[in-house]
Amino acid sequence: MDRRCCYKDLLPFTSLVGNECMIVGVYTLFKVATLQGLSNYVFIAYSYTVSTIVLLPVYFFYTRSRVVPQLSFSILFKIALLGVIGCSSQILGYAGISYSSPTLSSAIGNLIPAFTFMLAVICRMEKIAIKSRTTQAKIWGSIISISGAFIVTLYKGKSIIIAHNSIHLQQSNSILTSIDTNWAIGGLQLTVSNILLTIWFIAQVEIMKEIPDELTIVFIHNIFATILASTVGFLAEKNRSLWKIRPDISLISIICTGIFGKFLSSAVYAWAIHLKGPVYATMFKPLSIVIAVAMGILFLGDTLHIGR
Repeated sequence: MDRRCCYKDLLPFTSLVGNECMIVGVYTLFKVATLQGLSNYVFIAYSYTVSTIVLLPVYFFYTRSRVVPQLSFSILFKIALLGVIGCSSQILGYAGISYSSPTLSSAIGNLIPAFTFMLAVICRMEKIAIKSRTTQAKIWGSIISISGAFIVTLYKGKSIIIAHNSIHLQQSNSILTSIDTNWAIGGLQLTVSNILLTIWFIAQVEIMKEIPDELTIVFIHNIFATILASTVGFLAEKNRSLWKIRPDISLISIICTGIFGKFLSSAVYAWAIHLKGPVYATMFKPLSIVIAVAMGILFLGDTLHIGR
């Protein structure tokens, strides 16, 4: 009974918390690499390629140790569509980070639990009982999450300067100025990215009803995403010199994102969705804000503002 409780409750909790740490970590590495000239299109294409290369031997030994469900054309088409949605979300998401910061990405990530809850209700994966405290908490949480994401995107308060063990507030414009246009553009791209990611979570639930095999879905999803990311990258990035990656932070960022951000993260999400459902898998997203703020200040030199 204790083992079952650990598998059903404690393990998903710790895995998803660790997953958020991994995601914010690769976002921060990506931002550092883009500041040194790495193209986000090249980055996504290479990181998906690394993920697929790593998955190949893993999936090979996985299929030898157990029976894998047969894949019909219908299932392959659905997983391919899942790959298109996931890859499109990644392209927009990393473009948004290059315009803004990992902190904004994590803040707008608050939209994911809210959107997932609403879409799960529409798809009848979640039941609403207005008098239930659980339902009321989810509804209020959704409203606060959406409001907070828009405030973070459109409002810039005083900057907080920490020096000599004291905190000072520096006056800045409360309304978004032309200097912060990139922040707003990035926020819009991240919002659309998170909407696609919400659809990606819900779509996985439907696919797993037909093929309850997480690693198979992740492997095929990555193959299609790699093809799409490489095609889009080749067409969008005209400067061929940017495809030559030097052995510096760019290479480290690509390898870490491929292994941790694409392979492991997708596997953890797929497993958690299968075990606990899409709403539970996304409810840990707000945790990433704290991690992103700390990493942004320490590694990117971000200025902390009230309201952000």
